[in-house]
Amino acid sequence: MNSLFDVSGRTVLITGGVNGLGRMIAEGMLCAGAKVYVTTRKADAVDTAQRELSALGDCTVLAANLTDPKGATALAQEIMTREPALNVLINNAGKTWGAKLEAFPDKAWAPVFDVNVQVPFTLIRDLLGPLRKAASAEDPARVINIGSLAGTVVERIDAFSYAASKAAIHHLSRVLAAELADQHITVNVVVPGYFPTHMTAHIREAPAELEQLVRRVPLARLGHADDIVGACRFLSSRAGRYLTGSELYVDGGMAGCR
Repeated sequence: MNSLFDVSGRTVLITGGVNGLGRMIAEGMLCAGAKVYVTTRKADAVDTAQRELSALGDCTVLAANLTDPKGATALAQEIMTREPALNVLINNAGKTWGAKLEAFPDKAWAPVFDVNVQVPFTLIRDLLGPLRKAASAEDPARVINIGSLAGTVVERIDAFSYAASKAAIHHLSRVLAAELADQHITVNVVVPGYFPTHMTAHIREAPAELEQLVRRVPLARLGHADDIVGACRFLSSRAGRYLTGSELYVDGGMAGCR
């Protein structure tokens, strides 16, 4: 039982792992002994991130343009030149677009759906080989898609395409879980609420707005790094091997307590 939540020795790919939730997850996985690949779309951020994350463990930072499926395919090919097997794929990279309804442009739909829905699908499809290589009935390979509270309940955030795209990745994850179950690959969704990331910076910089938000959270705080790391480590470890097609809410009760 002491190894129930152990992820040491596992090979993990985290998209968008240089900042925000992805960085929290990457640091947590590295500190737990996993071999981690993270991506960033900013080539000039690779060296700094490589230095910082390598101080925590076996980490490789890759520049990858995941704004369209071609970038996802290129990343998959790069991973396959480095690793014959992949234990865990965490689709974390995301994109949002905010504007009031009357000003919300048509151009805000395709790029958001590309990043939040099609790129995760393409990565899963193109990495089936190494995922299958790592998979067994007793220890499945894991896909973890990072969803959003906004894709489950109505959050008045004026991000219409983002909310729709996250609802889409939640359902797509269930479809893929059913498709891949007999290949010993699990597909689950982690559904975060509000964390101290770039996406919430505008709220955290306004004390009145932050106070109003925290009052809406049943556990009365924003999420901490340990909260999102714990969920991902659980799903990546032996403790999470019997879950697939599930949604794990890490939102302080915002969805479940309504």
